[in-house]
Amino acid sequence: MRIAIIGAGPSGLAQLRAFQSAQQLGCEIPELVCYEKQSDWGGLWHYTWRTGLDEHGEPVHGSMYRYLWSNGPKEGLEFADYSFDDHFGRPIGSYPPREVLWDYIKGRVEKADVRKYIRFNCPVRQVTWDEQTGKFSVTSHDHSADVISTETFDHVIVASGHFSTPNVPEFEGFQTFNGRILHAHDFRDALEFKDKDVLLVGSSYSAEDIGSQCYKYGARNIITSYRSRPMGFDWPSNWEEKPLLLKVDGNTAYFKDGSSRHVDAIILCTGYQHHFPFLDESLRLKTDNRLWPLNLYQGVVWENNPKMFYLGMQDQWFTFNMFDAQAWFVRDVILGRIALPDQSEMRRHSQQWREREEALQDDADMIQFQGDYVRSLIEQTDYPSFDIDGAKRIFLQWIAHKKENILTFRDNIYRSVITGKMASPHHTPWLKAMDDSLESYLATPEKTEQERSQVSQPGRSASGPTQQAAKKTAQAL
Repeated sequence: MRIAIIGAGPSGLAQLRAFQSAQQLGCEIPELVCYEKQSDWGGLWHYTWRTGLDEHGEPVHGSMYRYLWSNGPKEGLEFADYSFDDHFGRPIGSYPPREVLWDYIKGRVEKADVRKYIRFNCPVRQVTWDEQTGKFSVTSHDHSADVISTETFDHVIVASGHFSTPNVPEFEGFQTFNGRILHAHDFRDALEFKDKDVLLVGSSYSAEDIGSQCYKYGARNIITSYRSRPMGFDWPSNWEEKPLLLKVDGNTAYFKDGSSRHVDAIILCTGYQHHFPFLDESLRLKTDNRLWPLNLYQGVVWENNPKMFYLGMQDQWFTFNMFDAQAWFVRDVILGRIALPDQSEMRRHSQQWREREEALQDDADMIQFQGDYVRSLIEQTDYPSFDIDGAKRIFLQWIAHKKENILTFRDNIYRSVITGKMASPHHTPWLKAMDDSLESYLATPEKTEQERSQVSQPGRSASGPTQQAAKKTAQAL
């Protein structure tokens, strides 16, 4: 039996780890081939300075930017079989930066020795299904050898993610705007917008976090424009929310409430598309970003062809550990440990979850819903159980801390739902932590204080229009 896994990000790596776990226990596993278009593993957590096209002319996968820190508590995504304490040898803060999380992701799969299954710089061009042979054909382009080839597989697992193809709307006046227009997918460095008036179109996590980055690194003024409802946080004095952008004229942006503002740059935080150009029409998942996409039994089995699977296609509260739960379930279906019902029963089961999703009222309901989903998967496999209810409580605390102060919520800490140990406060408040490198993050407080006294830090000055906001933040800290 041969298995094709498309993508070596957190979902694809979870699938490799799931099979390796079974192998550790004496199970004979299929031949695994994991196709990864980037030069290294980690998916979105593998940072690149590139935007647009990569060195091979492929669309850049990464949406990660410099200075990104986790915008959710790490205790909600911790691997049940590999804790943060296991990896770092001691407790760390609850909101680590990208490089720290990437190191954590790599640590588990390096220990599992699964890199040998991955073909890097090898994007998939096409996947087709042959009804007569009961096999898939996967065509890929190995850029390292510049060879295009086709191989056959018994199962295909799509783990390519859905936060890499941007949804890019257009507004009147964009053609003649006298500044930079970019999507959040192409945002890389907040220092580019120091001393500028920045407009962010959107009202979800990207707008909230990129806006915070721009504030931290010295943007003069920040405006976020919403379509349906404002985020409603207690913003600093140089950050305001406006209803939907109508048009721009020169460097002036006009909003639905009749107001206008000067802007130097526009960042579109308008979401992403589920995009699978390499799949045959009969195999292609079509959905928007939601907690329960249809046509996926148990959230992973492609109901139109149960030999094919999708990982991580849901909107996400739980992330790494949900991908694990899905990967363990898929593994056990492939190994014959879990029998699938007929198509009508799969569709009935999916519809029940969809109806429950449509009845959700608020964030607490959504967290409960996805927690129940993760638990239902774990109960069907040997993936280690963990305190899902504890994780749900942490998510609710996280939401409350953001409402208290959107600029300081990352300074809070939580208790691990895997080890039961409390996180350790980071040595520097997030708003003052300008160096997000692994070395700096893991440094001792004494060393950090010494370096801070010797090196001046980039970022905002407590003067001009931001003085009041800086004072307010300092008081909160």
